[in-house]
Amino acid sequence: MILSVYQLGGEQSEVVIDGNNLMFRDPYTQTITTIEGLKLNKGGVIKEHPDLEYDSEWRKKAIERLKEHLKKMESELIKLDYVKKELTKFGWKPLYFQKVGFRPQKFKN
Repeated sequence: MILSVYQLGGEQSEVVIDGNNLMFRDPYTQTITTIEGLKLNKGGVIKEHPDLEYDSEWRKKAIERLKEHLKKMESELIKLDYVKKELTKFGWKPLYFQKVGFRPQKFKN
C-alpha cells in the first residue's frame, strides 16, 4: 500500500494505492472515495476515448477502462507514477508518498 499527497492551491488530497484498488481521501473531512466516486469531465473522457461520445453509459465505461488499465500495471510504484503524471497534467503538485512501514519521501521531479 502506498499513500501519496498532492496539492492544488490551498487544497490537499491523498491518493491510496492498495494493489489494484485506487482510493482518494480528503485529509480535512477524512472521507474516502473509491475510483467509482471520481468526478469525470465528459469532454476529457471523450478526448481519451472518442468512441464514448454518444454512449449513455460513458462514465461507467470510462471507469471500467481505467480499472483495467491499472490492473495491467505490474507494481504499485508504476501505478503511483501513472497517477502522479495524470494529476500533474491538471495542476496538482505532488508533495510526498509513503509506502507502508517506511518514512514519507518527497517526489523526485
